[in-house]
Amino acid sequence: MAIISVTSTSVAVNPLKQSQTVGAVLAFLGLKGIMPLLHGSQGCTALTKAVLVQHFRQAIPLSSTAMTEVATILGGEERVEQAILTLVQKSKPEIIGLCSTGLVETRGDDMGRFVKEIRHRHPELDYLPIVLVSTPDFKGTLQDGFAGAVESIVREIPQKSSNQKACPTQITILASSAFTPGDVQEIKEIVTSFGLVPIVVPDLSGSLDGHIEDSSSAITANGTNAAQLRSIGSSAFTLALGDSMRGGAQILEQRFNIPYEVFGELTGLAAVDKFLQALADISGVSVPQKYRRQRRQLQHVMLENHFYFGCKRVSLALEPDLLWSTVSFLRSLGVEIHSAVTTTRFPLLEKLPIKSVTIGDLEDFEQLAVGSDLLITNSHGVAIAQRLKIPLYRQGIPIFDRLDHGQFTKVGYRGTMQLLFDIGNLFLEQETKVKH
Repeated sequence: MAIISVTSTSVAVNPLKQSQTVGAVLAFLGLKGIMPLLHGSQGCTALTKAVLVQHFRQAIPLSSTAMTEVATILGGEERVEQAILTLVQKSKPEIIGLCSTGLVETRGDDMGRFVKEIRHRHPELDYLPIVLVSTPDFKGTLQDGFAGAVESIVREIPQKSSNQKACPTQITILASSAFTPGDVQEIKEIVTSFGLVPIVVPDLSGSLDGHIEDSSSAITANGTNAAQLRSIGSSAFTLALGDSMRGGAQILEQRFNIPYEVFGELTGLAAVDKFLQALADISGVSVPQKYRRQRRQLQHVMLENHFYFGCKRVSLALEPDLLWSTVSFLRSLGVEIHSAVTTTRFPLLEKLPIKSVTIGDLEDFEQLAVGSDLLITNSHGVAIAQRLKIPLYRQGIPIFDRLDHGQFTKVGYRGTMQLLFDIGNLFLEQETKVKH
């Protein structure tokens, strides 16, 4: 059991965590035809957009109610209504993802009432799903905002009529913020190979994988569409990938009596074995031969290269889901976790097989990481790595000084091998420098 400690500093000098709005918008971007709408000032929207554009290196659809000082004092219902009507007229979204911000949460705007009254005044909007999620900047993190958006999606959009039967081959996959677009694509391919039809919420591989569209659009051109979301109530099973998706899976269980299973990680031999076995049990199909071969390849790679990892000291600063997955993978290779820093208290953290976890920022991380052989965090850790003269492996959000993050894959047997090679090469490079 890990001991959880919270930093005692009163201010974050070098923040690690991102705003909840960044996470919620990221989740919404995995839906087709959506326009995320932030109820707050233009500055809140600009900061959220800057992080995502910087990370994914592509255009990000995002709108704002553009609250002014006067509107903030008098109330923002009129601004929300006007923003929705303008978006419907100009962008023609299939879904609107409505997020609150710290500004309006501090004022106490009743967002749920706003949406109900706007629908009452405009019955022509009945066809349009408006998914509301509370994402104040002053609490929570990117992972919380992402999970909150997914929970709102599965609470509001899926439908199931009395005469609709469950589809035995259709499964719902709730993928947390720890998974890249490349990860989601690999997961879909694995699931499909068992004869199953996956509906991924959100499907970042459709919209943020860095492809060229046939035509420009103000809304997302790909991702999970509204019809697929409505059909989720007919799924036979829910796979929650990342413990932060447990809440969404429980909502589907309560609404539609759909059983679920949570997978904390899909990286590492044992984790992938467990996932493939679950798919085999659900589908009644044996594990395809290509994955059996990939498993043998991974076993060979682990045997050949384990001595590069044994007793290495690694320090990590990541969101809880990604921290859990990465720590589990490194521990399976004999790596010693020198220190671990994360953004928020999360029940899963206490179960980590390490001595302690610090809830803090990158300043805490720099102090705790002294003496490590490798650092793992986002691109804001570059300066820390340079000062400590320790190599950095980039994970999390944002990553803005590498070119392959949208396509990067760390799940499945192939993804595990790639992650092992990437980290192993950093250790090998350090050993070569020491010898010379």
